[in-house]
Amino acid sequence: MSEPTRPKSKNGEKTSPLQTSLTHELDELQSPTTVEELETAHETAAVLISDAVTASLASRKGIPEPIRPPFIDFDKVSIGFGDRKILDNVSFHLGRGQTLCILGRSGVGKSVSLRILLGFLKPDSGCVRVDGKDMAALDERGLQEVRKHVTMVFQNGALFDSLTVGENIAFPLREKGGLLEDQIQQLVARLLELVGASETVNLLPSSLSTGQKRCIAIARALAAQPEAILYDEPTTMVDPIMGRRIGDLIQRLKLQLGITSIVVTHDMRFAIRLADLVLFLDSGTARFFGTIREFVECEDPQVRQFFALDAYMLPKPNVGAAAKLS
Repeated sequence: MSEPTRPKSKNGEKTSPLQTSLTHELDELQSPTTVEELETAHETAAVLISDAVTASLASRKGIPEPIRPPFIDFDKVSIGFGDRKILDNVSFHLGRGQTLCILGRSGVGKSVSLRILLGFLKPDSGCVRVDGKDMAALDERGLQEVRKHVTMVFQNGALFDSLTVGENIAFPLREKGGLLEDQIQQLVARLLELVGASETVNLLPSSLSTGQKRCIAIARALAAQPEAILYDEPTTMVDPIMGRRIGDLIQRLKLQLGITSIVVTHDMRFAIRLADLVLFLDSGTARFFGTIREFVECEDPQVRQFFALDAYMLPKPNVGAAAKLS
């Protein structure tokens, strides 16, 4: 049986499966459809599904509950440094394609949760599973394998200081192999265009603003084609326009590519816009875990105080029809 013919790039060279896959994802993300249109379509679909489920139940046909283990499962996790308890019996979970926002004041363990998820820190007790794998049972090779599918965007970007922006984004593409240099450069250019930073390709990270570093870090994360991305305070110390761009991109990744996201933030506007689920940490404990609608309506005194102290005096929002399915 003859080998199937691979599609060719514009210069006549055969494209690799990695290039074809990543190019398709970039085409999706750079479609003319606005984020607002995607959100409206998502909410409309949610209402239709909800109505169909309600009608089926009313007709007594019944629908078997699907067995779907969570993609990320953080179960009764505790960790401390010295005499200080950082997380105390904290639990949360989320499925594929969902967005969880972790909220709370500074120093309550939000960023520590992300580092535990990726195996950079080991909890004192509890269990963390990613795609069914017990992170505590994995050796370094196993952890590296998980990190190929679940990546993190750090506050400072965690870019390689001695590499240009283009070389930083090309790094995961070169690690995977199977691409010619001109194919790598084409993908780097597309990724930079996606995050609105094409002009930075030859710059070193030291010459970038905080917001630019975050965008470059997201572009590098996307080059690895992850199933999930963890964001540590993506809008801290960035201007409103950059914050909006980052929020739009996270939302597109969810709605168009089905990427799972965990976003550590203290920005209520950001959380209300993006979140399917919310974890609210207070003094190392999970004060609240549930849907965004439940969080907005929560009467817990600590949650209400957090709302009251938020820099934006926000009215109670309409979190959308999609909450009906939550």
